[in-house]
Amino acid sequence: MKKFIYLLLITITVASCGGKEGSVDSLLEKGNLSEIKAKKAELSTQQKELKAKIDKLNTFIEKEEKHDRALLVSTQKVTDTIFKHFVEVQGNVETDQNIIIYPEFSGILTNVYVNEGQRVLKGQRLAKIDDGGLSSQLAQQETQVALAKTTFERQKRLWDQKIGSEIQFLEAKANYEAADKAAQQIRSQLGKTMITAPFSGVVDNVIAEQGQVVNQGQTEVIRIVNLSDMYVKASLPENYLNSIKKGTEVNVRLSSIGEEYEGTVRQVGNYINPDNRTFDVKIAIPNKDEKVKPNLIATVQVNDYTSENAITIPESILQENSKGETIAFIYEPVTDSTGTAKRIVLETGLNYDSKIEVKSGLKDGEIVIVEGAKSVRDGQKVTTKN
Repeated sequence: MKKFIYLLLITITVASCGGKEGSVDSLLEKGNLSEIKAKKAELSTQQKELKAKIDKLNTFIEKEEKHDRALLVSTQKVTDTIFKHFVEVQGNVETDQNIIIYPEFSGILTNVYVNEGQRVLKGQRLAKIDDGGLSSQLAQQETQVALAKTTFERQKRLWDQKIGSEIQFLEAKANYEAADKAAQQIRSQLGKTMITAPFSGVVDNVIAEQGQVVNQGQTEVIRIVNLSDMYVKASLPENYLNSIKKGTEVNVRLSSIGEEYEGTVRQVGNYINPDNRTFDVKIAIPNKDEKVKPNLIATVQVNDYTSENAITIPESILQENSKGETIAFIYEPVTDSTGTAKRIVLETGLNYDSKIEVKSGLKDGEIVIVEGAKSVRDGQKVTTKN
């Protein structure tokens, strides 16, 4: 058709120019300038009209050729796969063994036995508080205990031999037990003057200085941290309670140190926060090189949905028609390299990582159009570049 139109245009042009050639020459011979200008204006008008007709014909030709031309697209074969959806929340790195030690006894801090960064074992001495004379009191009390014990043992031997009164025996026993109990109380108080490590870890900060007066339960003395048992704590909305359990797959990203971990939920909280309607989960994370520190911000992705035999397609190829239906186009081959685009209506599910699950409307083995999906129409001829 395009060739025919071009031939028609050439014929019209030649006929037009040929029919007018003699009159133009005769005008030029006459030399009448007014008639020559009038003829020029007439021919210019005819030229504009002819150009407009040519443009219309070209537009029609391009439209028809575009309609008949196969659109280049890329395709993807649909196969069953495992689809996992993750919910993403912010969390915080914590450890249960991160404490500030407060004194159990008031007095002068006479000795600090450790330095910042030093590793300590559970029960190791960290600092000493002046006992305020408790050592002398204990020595005196232990003397009283020894005397009361001797008296009790003698009264017991006599009582076993039926010598003496029962009152004397019971008094001796009571005095010994009271003296021993008093000594134990002094020992307990004296033990509080020695600050020891509640667990093995690293001395993170020595807060109080030697010679400083410390008060029971008020003065911060030493911070000790154990980085071997770290976990991430995150809060999730209560509507995820049924889908998240102990052992649920989790991905943790610590952007500040450039680390990512794969793990599972270690613990699911049993309490719903009434202020924000969330519950807590804990995820254990490894820390062999001790790069992970308490209070780091973590991005937590928790697997709340998994489908074993799912059909997934790129979310970007989906469109919506005037009825509000979700549609896509599949490729139906005609030859080895060409085919037609067929519109299909889909029922979709959850989407994650640029993929969306197709519940119905698409079967395993069918071919969807990916690149060019937004440009094709139903029934259009297409050719695939893959």
